[in-house]
Amino acid sequence: MRPGARNLITDVAGLTVGNARDELLRSGVTVLTGAAPLACGVNVMGGAPGTRETELLAPDKLVSEVDALVLAGGSAFGLAACDGVSEGLRAMGRGFPVGPVRVPIVPGAIVFDLLNGGDKNWTANPYPALGRAALSAATRDLAIGSEGAGTGALTHRWKGGLGSASVVLACGITVGALVVVNALGSVTAGDSRQFWAAPWEMGDEFGGLGLSGPYDPTHEPSPMKRLGEATTIAIVATDAALDKAALTRLATAAQDGMARAIVPSHTPFDGDLVFAVSTGARALPDPAMTPFALGHAAACALARAIARGVHAARPRPGDLQPCWSA
Repeated sequence: MRPGARNLITDVAGLTVGNARDELLRSGVTVLTGAAPLACGVNVMGGAPGTRETELLAPDKLVSEVDALVLAGGSAFGLAACDGVSEGLRAMGRGFPVGPVRVPIVPGAIVFDLLNGGDKNWTANPYPALGRAALSAATRDLAIGSEGAGTGALTHRWKGGLGSASVVLACGITVGALVVVNALGSVTAGDSRQFWAAPWEMGDEFGGLGLSGPYDPTHEPSPMKRLGEATTIAIVATDAALDKAALTRLATAAQDGMARAIVPSHTPFDGDLVFAVSTGARALPDPAMTPFALGHAAACALARAIARGVHAARPRPGDLQPCWSA
């Protein structure tokens, strides 16, 4: 395996990602969309998720494809970002045809960033406009770190952020990950700057500190956030031709990457969730073994994306936590 040309989820051809942020609000929205509708699955392992339309993604449900996926700050208010994205997609003529009407399918998930120091005293919910702005800004060369839905993210110790990474398998299939890191747990070991994701680092993409540790198996972590204040939400994507059932399995396997990069993860205080999408551009070289390889690649890419998101976070006045890179 090797990183893709951009080391971003948009190394999967046909995908674009848009970010929008509000500096005063200290929050934002990230939108992933494709040149055509995308097959999609989802897996939720956290105890406090906030989602929209994820029930549609079950393998036995009617809708087989989505037009976009939304990751947003704002807790429950942030789910309204999907409305702005849906309006933008409808204006483009995108959506599920129902007679003369097209209905965009836009599942979404949110993180809690209401206590990060930003001004949340709005008179009208800002997230629909942020969602539409993020859709309009969609590009293959997205910025990571303190961008989009990662603008106001926090973790156990470091400022969080938006991360992405990719990998190309020997067979030519590409897998990418996009993540908002707002976790209860820590992305680094002990009091060090050493990322838990270090064993999967490619080159020096998040500092190149190697495997120095310390990794203490006796450590008992204590929560630094309350119920509902944390969550890591992610998307993994591939050009391999997978249906909803296979993508649900891919999302489940990708959760292992979250557990590798955040300690602890999947807690009762987090809403940890992974969407998985496919453009369907490449047939599986081996229907039995290729999904096995894809699951491993997705977990590795997500672990790397988590570390990259924290590594890329930038300091701003009023921050409640230090940046890893500062």
